Amino acid sequence: MGDRPVRNLREQLALLRARGDLFEVRAEVDARLEIAEIHRRTIAAGGPALLFRNVRGSDFPVVTNLYGTPERVRLAFGERPLKLVERAVRAAETLLPPSLGKLWSLRGLARDLLRIGARRVRRGPILEVSEAPHLDRLPVLTCWQADGGPFVTLPLVFTEHPKTRKSNLGMYRLQIHGPALTGMHFQIGKGGGFHLHAAEEAGRALPVTVFLGGPPALTLAAIAPLPEDVPEILLASLLLGEKLPRVAHEPHPLVAEAEFALTGRVAPGVRRPEGPFGDHYGYLSLRHDYPVFEVERVFRRRDAIWPATVVGRPRQEDYHIGEYLQELLAPLFPLVMPAVRSLWSYGETGFHSLAAAVVRDRYPREALASAFRILGEGQLSLTKVLLVTDRTVDLRDFRAVLRVLLERLDARRDLFVFPGTSQDTLDYTGPRVNEGSKAVLLALGEARRVLPERYEGGPPPGARRVEVFAPGALVVEGERFAAAPDLADRVAAWPGLDPWPLAVLVDDAVEATRSVELFLWTTFTRMTPAADLHGREVRDGRFHTGLAGPVVIDARMKPSYPPVLEVDDETRDLVDRRWTEYGIPVPKECS
Repeated sequence: MGDRPVRNLREQLALLRARGDLFEVRAEVDARLEIAEIHRRTIAAGGPALLFRNVRGSDFPVVTNLYGTPERVRLAFGERPLKLVERAVRAAETLLPPSLGKLWSLRGLARDLLRIGARRVRRGPILEVSEAPHLDRLPVLTCWQADGGPFVTLPLVFTEHPKTRKSNLGMYRLQIHGPALTGMHFQIGKGGGFHLHAAEEAGRALPVTVFLGGPPALTLAAIAPLPEDVPEILLASLLLGEKLPRVAHEPHPLVAEAEFALTGRVAPGVRRPEGPFGDHYGYLSLRHDYPVFEVERVFRRRDAIWPATVVGRPRQEDYHIGEYLQELLAPLFPLVMPAVRSLWSYGETGFHSLAAAVVRDRYPREALASAFRILGEGQLSLTKVLLVTDRTVDLRDFRAVLRVLLERLDARRDLFVFPGTSQDTLDYTGPRVNEGSKAVLLALGEARRVLPERYEGGPPPGARRVEVFAPGALVVEGERFAAAPDLADRVAAWPGLDPWPLAVLVDDAVEATRSVELFLWTTFTRMTPAADLHGREVRDGRFHTGLAGPVVIDARMKPSYPPVLEVDDETRDLVDRRWTEYGIPVPKECS
């Protein structure tokens, strides 16, 4: 690992192999369910990247778990991007007023910036084979038994705005509908969807090119929450430290070092049911209508390798990439939002469900202005719950953040709930898809209470069990929501919880308190603020309703929620029986 860029998937695999962090599975395996379960057990054990050489019904090998540990993520992207961002931030902070000495000290950064962009090459491995689409011959994974079919899970989807020609590179899952047809899962708030909207307004098809493989920097750029008109190709080039080689082609240039390129179009106004799909929140996304991608041509390397990932309950590969991406972008937040000192989204909740920020509060309620600034910034606008404090705290340490919050929160005035907002497409806690609510909780100034650490009473009426998660925070196990929909209000009204500022109502208190990861996942993926925050309401006469007593979060599963992802018995038994055949050096029990 170092400053040398990883230019393609082959170099990435060579680095992993040299470190003993790549295992080749020679036994024949099935892309339907089997590979995904092997992958899940391997990543749970911290095992190696997996190269499946013999995939039933396909001529192409499959590689998974490329980013399954923080070490592999750093190996793929290197230290250079982190150092480059730090240098850019220092330059922005120190350049004004300019001087010859300051300008000279930035000459290395200037050289790096001159190398960004794309360069045209006449030939590249991506042109070795050009053929009509036969997507049914590709080793596309079906990851969960309830999935609607096979899904392309690491696609790099390239589009251009039909008028401005500004480009977008995003990662939108593709369900295989036929030999030349896939779904195109454009979500709200994403660049590809904006481009399709503009094309449909003009009554035109949107040209699309989907890349698989290539420089790992493309993967990072595709999921980065960049402003709408900032081309991800530029970020990828910046991360690489050199111009991205592309082969001239219509309607879009082809990434020369990619493994596959699918070219075609999304027709205006055409929709088709897509899903279900087991997604990164850990639940089964339901079936909805989405645009359709008509594949016209497939370009590939002669010995192409199919890259894939498996998503499900955190932590999976997307978690580790997201953590690295946040670390990379963290120094930029104070430049873009000067009153925001630090910002972190919690991957255990699917990233959009919970974020926390340390801000400046130099005049009364300035912190609230910073909260609005965060919620108005690109993909951060999909944040469901935002915790805001002016205290210095490591936001990655959720227990420390929770203590700061609960020591200071006055829910009568520091809790703000906004109903009727947009919500992440994959979050089903709202009344309808893409709709939900938001909450901002402020924790400002000095501590106003000493938090209790031991609970010695019995459970509230209608509850079965009480566990302490952290100082000031209880987890209460109660009846299922369908049997007791008003239980959260009864828990909030019970005087036995008065010393505790927070109680989370769940279906299984032991499971929810087993780790910080499980507490975060259980609490914030099973609640929407407008419906699931409970307490004794206090109105201030100025159009604000706060809560007195403990704030109770109803994080029980609701009848409208999709099911939690579980491996089906048949697939589990198959992989159990065959584990020694695979030869992977991790225990078969991991899952």
